[in-house]
Amino acid sequence: MAPLATGSRARPDQGTIGASTPALVHDYLLVMRGAERTFAAMADCWPESPIYTLLYDRGGTGGQFADRTVETSYLQRLGIGQSGFRRLLPLFPRAVESLDVQHHDLIVSSSSAFAHGVRKHPDAVHVCYCYTPFRYAWHEWARGIEEVPRPLRPALRESLRHLRRWDLAASRRVDHYIAISEFTRQRIASFWGRDSSVIYPPVETKRFYSAEPEDYFLVTAELVRHKLVEQTCEAARRAAVPLKVVGHGPDLQRLQELYGETVEFLGRVDDEELTDLYARARAVVVANVEEFGIVAVEAQAAGRPVITADEGGARETVIDGVTGVHVPLGDVDGFAEAMRYTDFDGFDSDLIQSHAARFSEAAFKERLTTEVDRIASLGRRITRPLVSTF
Repeated sequence: MAPLATGSRARPDQGTIGASTPALVHDYLLVMRGAERTFAAMADCWPESPIYTLLYDRGGTGGQFADRTVETSYLQRLGIGQSGFRRLLPLFPRAVESLDVQHHDLIVSSSSAFAHGVRKHPDAVHVCYCYTPFRYAWHEWARGIEEVPRPLRPALRESLRHLRRWDLAASRRVDHYIAISEFTRQRIASFWGRDSSVIYPPVETKRFYSAEPEDYFLVTAELVRHKLVEQTCEAARRAAVPLKVVGHGPDLQRLQELYGETVEFLGRVDDEELTDLYARARAVVVANVEEFGIVAVEAQAAGRPVITADEGGARETVIDGVTGVHVPLGDVDGFAEAMRYTDFDGFDSDLIQSHAARFSEAAFKERLTTEVDRIASLGRRITRPLVSTF
């Protein structure tokens, strides 16, 4: 269960807070994965800004936000943590709208689902850094329904219809979107009819180092179906190569039952161990479509090539034949062949690391603050094009 937030809980001053201290909003702060690490870098840009989120677990986030004012929704008192927050899905829209941000004149949200739906003062400006429109309301609608028992599907289908309507209405309240990649920019345009600028997420490139590779491939991901870890495990089995999997999630037990004899499942590991695993891997595998793909960039920051699906953000972050290998999405045999026959010793680790440096945290912070300042200076003169997508 998620403990109540134990950081400073004092409410911000109810007067107008200027652009130097925007309200910062994130979906939920329960663990430190890619989106949360990105949000932590965003929070560093405005160290005096209060943080608003649906759910907060200080322990689960490693104390990352312990010195910040963190305001949560009324759902916090339910004590739900990372393992159970998905059960609250139908409750999140109303809960995010209840977050008390109306006294801020600038809001910067970090959203892959609900944070962009906060209700602001009519004269305030809301800039949303968007990882993707909520996947289960849009591009993974069918997958989400298939993942629940058949008797529950009609109720889930209706719930997702409601979420889609809410999500589209919420998108109209945002003044400007910043997408994490051109791929996400296209989704924002397709689903919401909104234009956006693009700023790539930050990667702590200086944290990583290269080492002599050992004979294993590496996957690091949340173990849920859409990450396609099963396909990677099957590819490794067909290629007869060692595979280590870092991560936890609802699919862990099933994957262990299927591949426990041929794949090493490490669970969650700390940053130091993960950095070492990257450095010594023969290559890192990302089989699913990522909107950006921080794992792929972290691998390159460690000088290691990436075997990745030739879709989504990987086309923007991994150079085929130079920093990795592109394989058609869903082609298990293609991934197996890449693992077994690619000469990974022929890749230039220094060149791979140089490529990863363009996604550094410093570059992200400079680009983000410049863009937010630009949008804030426009104020209510921002135009928000809406194009029907139905």
